[in-house]
Amino acid sequence: MEKKPVNEFIPEFKNEFLLPRYWGAWLGVAAISAMALTPPSIRDPLLAKLGRIGGHFGKSARRRARINLLYCFPEYSEEKREAIVNGMFETAPQAMVMMAELALRDPKKVLSRVNWHGAEILETFRQNNENVIFLVPHGWGVDIPAMLLASQGQKMSAMFHNQKNQLIDYFWNRARRRFDGSRIHARNDGIKPFITSIRKGYWGYYLPDQDHGAEHSEFVDFFATYKATLPAIGRMMKVCRARVVPLFPVYNAKTHCLDVYIRPPMDDLNDADDRTIARRMNEEVEIFVRPNPEQYTWILKLLKTRKEGDIEPYKRKDLWPKKK
Repeated sequence: MEKKPVNEFIPEFKNEFLLPRYWGAWLGVAAISAMALTPPSIRDPLLAKLGRIGGHFGKSARRRARINLLYCFPEYSEEKREAIVNGMFETAPQAMVMMAELALRDPKKVLSRVNWHGAEILETFRQNNENVIFLVPHGWGVDIPAMLLASQGQKMSAMFHNQKNQLIDYFWNRARRRFDGSRIHARNDGIKPFITSIRKGYWGYYLPDQDHGAEHSEFVDFFATYKATLPAIGRMMKVCRARVVPLFPVYNAKTHCLDVYIRPPMDDLNDADDRTIARRMNEEVEIFVRPNPEQYTWILKLLKTRKEGDIEPYKRKDLWPKKK
């Protein structure tokens, strides 16, 4: 058995994964693997239909997406927001199957369908041997750029939440670690291992839009509403002596390609206070997501933490109540 470093998560196969309770997950893994080996021009239309069907059955996830979009884009018509939700459910399986394809095939076959916008920024960092922390909003193809960079020899480090299904968690994290130089850290282990990796030359991958509660967060604008935003990236960039670089993947079902958008480093955060840092983080999310709202994981409880006196959106019984 491979020895587990103290600061790195290494997924391990368990004999219990062969028990009947995991057989459904095995079928899912087999189906995704088969799709991943199918030409994208054939699989993408099918995945779009399956995603839309799944989106209609996933009542809770659909309700969360509707609520998030209502709060973030109240100026949109209900029809327009519903179209975004449908597009999101179509995009999700397409992007995830591309990740599976990258986990199973020669990465060169996937790289041929990836367009990097702003790659010259990364090349400058390589030449100067600089530490980097990517600020990556929760897109459906979020893991793919990190895997692609690792496949090209760049050491990458990321934090993650474990999946509820342990078999899915095992395969997902095996895919993330497929290429040499890929390192992942469980959020349950805290942020210190992640920081240690960055200080050792790994490029970090940080997702800025999760809700971590009110205690250490700032309530700042997020689209048309507000959000509890953790300004930790400001401290991390100083401790790690790193440049913070916004990045966002967009899967194009028409061309069957992934567009990876890279924006200039956020050097303006160096002397900013926490509130400014938090707002700038959300601003970068907005810049990426507004043109591509279907790429974003609106099913998350992005707006769970509210100011005192405000009702949590997902607990509002007047918004898409369950039918009796």
